[in-house]
Amino acid sequence: MSEPTPVYELYAIRYATREGRRADNFVGGDPHDGPMRMDYFCWVIKGEHRNVVVDCGFTPEMAIKRKRDYLRCPVESLELLGLSGATTQDLVLTHLHYDHVGSIMKFPAAQIHLQEPEMHFATGRYMRHPVLNHAFEVDEVVEVVRRNYAGRVTFYRGDGALAPGISLHLAGGHSGGLQFVRVHTKRGWIVLASDTMHFFENMDTGRPFTTVFNIGDAVEAFDLVRRQAPSRDHIIPGHDPLVMELYPPARPDLAGIVVRLDEAPLRAR
Repeated sequence: MSEPTPVYELYAIRYATREGRRADNFVGGDPHDGPMRMDYFCWVIKGEHRNVVVDCGFTPEMAIKRKRDYLRCPVESLELLGLSGATTQDLVLTHLHYDHVGSIMKFPAAQIHLQEPEMHFATGRYMRHPVLNHAFEVDEVVEVVRRNYAGRVTFYRGDGALAPGISLHLAGGHSGGLQFVRVHTKRGWIVLASDTMHFFENMDTGRPFTTVFNIGDAVEAFDLVRRQAPSRDHIIPGHDPLVMELYPPARPDLAGIVVRLDEAPLRAR
């Protein structure tokens, strides 16, 4: 008899935010322009025998450079869940944009899990174009190269299993090798969509976010995500403030900071 699939707890940590406009968030703009805030998250997969951090956020210095509102250190925030960057063994990088890899130095022992096409993209010919390299920070990309030379990057070429109950899925579109993560929880399989969609509305309207490498792949990624999720309530976008409203806090004192994604949404969206 096969072993049952592990069941994980799943959390989103909100560490930064910025004010913006609707036109900033959809290819082609938006006919009903108005304010539209963007939040920044990292995610924690917590299991009986294995914990995984998904993306690691940026630093206070990067918040100043990029004009973002920095709320808290995403790595120090792991302590709210009984974890630490220093002892994290597995760090999934959905892609290498500054807001997903910027605190990598605070994970000295972690094995990095990354799509090989993303490494090629971030170090290849397209990075000579400012329109494509603006979301990357060269020092952070070089640090991933160093980790690879040290044997601490596990590369994937398409869909693959990190561990029982945790799978990685190549999407592309937003970045050359963007991946999303599927996690088995007590309410079923949940898809951490990362930047396949910044907002629920990107997917609902079929309009990708404005930072994009391949618009065709970005649109197709919406269907890739849908196929991996039991329902739309099992899809978690990468930057939508609604996530903090839809899901319950991990503890009452963590309202607005950490929510549990493995619990049912508090309301329909």
